Amino acid sequence: MSQPKNTQKKSGFAVIVGRSNVGKSTLLNALVGSKIAITTPKPQTTRMPIQGILTSEQGQVVFVDTPGVMKKSRDALTKKLLESIKDSLKEVDLVIYVVDPTRSIGDEEKFVLRMIEHIEKPKILVINKSDLYDRPFLDHYRDLSEKFSAVLEVSARTGAHIKTLSETIFSHLGQGESHYPDYQMTNMPTDKWVAELVREKLFLRLRQEVPYSTHVEVDELEQRKEGTFYIRATVYTTDERYKRMIIGKGGVGIKEIGQATRNELETVLNAKVFIELYVEVDPHWVERL
Repeated sequence: MSQPKNTQKKSGFAVIVGRSNVGKSTLLNALVGSKIAITTPKPQTTRMPIQGILTSEQGQVVFVDTPGVMKKSRDALTKKLLESIKDSLKEVDLVIYVVDPTRSIGDEEKFVLRMIEHIEKPKILVINKSDLYDRPFLDHYRDLSEKFSAVLEVSARTGAHIKTLSETIFSHLGQGESHYPDYQMTNMPTDKWVAELVREKLFLRLRQEVPYSTHVEVDELEQRKEGTFYIRATVYTTDERYKRMIIGKGGVGIKEIGQATRNELETVLNAKVFIELYVEVDPHWVERL
């Protein structure tokens, strides 16, 4: 008589760590198959742990995308980000350590390695940017393989080997029940997600240090008649001169940021979006994170 198949599925929490700008958020979006985390060329784009959810026939994995490690910065924001990374590493089932082979192993990389070396859970080394021809430090990262349960080279940008990575992740998880419904891709509240989109547009438009001095809060979000969404949000910055730069001459800057946010939201929500953005000065916004 044939044995019945084991239908028990896999389940667990996987935290994504690495220094800043290695492609963690892009990797999260690729694994989940939808834009959950914002991505920009600037470091420290991610400010809070963001959870993305992948559900497949194998089971469900909840990914926690953490802020990038920038150990040299000693400002209040960076200290808060480091605290949030350490908190995210508690009670996890698997660690995904993302590295960039175009950059050498420096102090920040060594700091991240020390953060995870004593975690007695499976650890996967993900060498990102396999689509690039010039990866001068690739072998340096390959030499770390003995410290990890598995090593994969992927391209989060193109999606190369992402399926293999997801299969590897499931293979290192234990059996368990799903934590979220099959259709859910994130547990981030809608207002937080909208605030992150606004901040992404700030990062992309402003080329100076202004984005690091900003914080966005959604004050109102409601669906009105005929499927129209109304959003009112405030951009907080630390100094009056930054406020002027964000608003721009004649209000052009904040208008372009609002338009870019609205365009993306209308595509995602398949509905009309009306958005109002305001800019306020608050030197102490970091304390609210």
